[in-house]
Amino acid sequence: MIHRALRLIRQYHDLSVTKLAEELSIPKKYLDGIEAGTKPVNNDILEKYSDRFDIPISSLVMFSAQITNEKKLAKKLRRSLAGKILDVAEWAMNKNEKIEA
Repeated sequence: MIHRALRLIRQYHDLSVTKLAEELSIPKKYLDGIEAGTKPVNNDILEKYSDRFDIPISSLVMFSAQITNEKKLAKKLRRSLAGKILDVAEWAMNKNEKIEA
């Protein structure tokens, strides 16, 4: 789920993968993998996103698959809520792209 959140953040700020990879000083291929969900997102990446987009790391962590010591019900609720937030954000981005086209 974190990969969807990071991709939406980039898209919201109208940045290409190439441009953001340069700004974050990471390889474009690695950023592609992060956004596809095939590469891991570590604390260093979250810090770079936090600094670049002025978003608290705690807000980004909400979309992480695993949080240490999280109870089963809390995890289920967080994942459900985070998923719904991302669904709405993706819907809004797609709707905005259609209007601009």
